[in-house]
Amino acid sequence: MPQTPAERRQAILDQVRDSGYVRAVDLTTALHVDSSTIRRDMERLERAGLIRRMHGGALPADPADTIDTPYEVRRSQHLAEKTAIGTAAAALVEDGQTLLIDNGSTAYQVAAALGDHRGLTVVTNDLMVAMCLRNQGVHQVHVTGGLLLDTVFTLVGPTATRAVEDLHVDWAFLGAEGVDVEAGVTNINVVEIPLKQAMIAAARQVAVVADSSKLGRRSLATVCPLDDIDLVITDDGLDPDERAAYGPALHCVPVAR
Repeated sequence: MPQTPAERRQAILDQVRDSGYVRAVDLTTALHVDSSTIRRDMERLERAGLIRRMHGGALPADPADTIDTPYEVRRSQHLAEKTAIGTAAAALVEDGQTLLIDNGSTAYQVAAALGDHRGLTVVTNDLMVAMCLRNQGVHQVHVTGGLLLDTVFTLVGPTATRAVEDLHVDWAFLGAEGVDVEAGVTNINVVEIPLKQAMIAAARQVAVVADSSKLGRRSLATVCPLDDIDLVITDDGLDPDERAAYGPALHCVPVAR
């Protein structure tokens, strides 16, 4: 338990860097101090350029300090698998439908595969997804708004969540850092979780799009149990012996190698 103010502020900074986002109310409980003390500590850390305060909590000052992998790195990883997943996901969509597309490099491939569709209405919190769809020129695209996590081009926070809460869409395509039979769908950056949960609630059908390296993996925090998901679309790199545990929701897409 931190004893001095310096130790307490270091503990706050460590939690912010480890989680990507931390709520002030959780810090008061964890560190056994009142809210005014936490507020002063966060103000001092912000003045020092170490954190950014937002909506009752804090993010690392430099988005590179979060444990999300930068977008350009993620986009090049498992590209053949992500492209195949995106094509399979897009094939489920009918012209004229309404979609929510989450952030992430696999979700981007879903958007990229929608060019042959017509008359879609798409809501996204990913600026790269939005640009991809607008370049296709055949869909109506809405961006949620919110706080920009600029190394991953993602909009998060209460504004983004409120933009989704009253929607009713045909499909939600969600990214994930981990998909596990017991832990469910999990994510590294906890600030994204309320928005992902709102997307699930807004959609008639929900598909998680994640390459096979994410399956059997547990990330920091749970988004939802697998029972809340209609489909898990992944590639054929998943060990055949492990597939049955995911049940009929699992779709393994062949990848040309």
